[in-house]
Amino acid sequence: MRIEHIAMYVKDLEKTKEFYMKYFGASANDGYHNVKTDFRSYFLSFENGARLEIMNKPEMIHSDKQLAQNGYIHIAFSVGSKEAVDELTETLRKDGYQVISGPRTTGDGYYESCILDMEGNQIEITV
Repeated sequence: MRIEHIAMYVKDLEKTKEFYMKYFGASANDGYHNVKTDFRSYFLSFENGARLEIMNKPEMIHSDKQLAQNGYIHIAFSVGSKEAVDELTETLRKDGYQVISGPRTTGDGYYESCILDMEGNQIEITV
């Protein structure tokens, strides 16, 4: 068994799609739009077969995100090396994204950093 995909609602589909394509090598499908409900989505596919569905609909509730709350808290991307973690983290920092931790070796042995995307979603970058 494997997880087929993970989905998240976002305020700005196009900016989110471009973010994952630019920094994490995602490729996007042509998108979906239900004209009756105005639901829209993209499936973003990554090199190893993982997929992320980003979605939007008019009645979404926008609430402040907390870094420590119940539920799904981050998505993690393995970039292959400590050097790649350092490079991507610095690129994101220079491009104006908030780095909330790292790069560092955690107590359980992971080398990682964590950033927030443009909507406050936490992303872990690890070896």
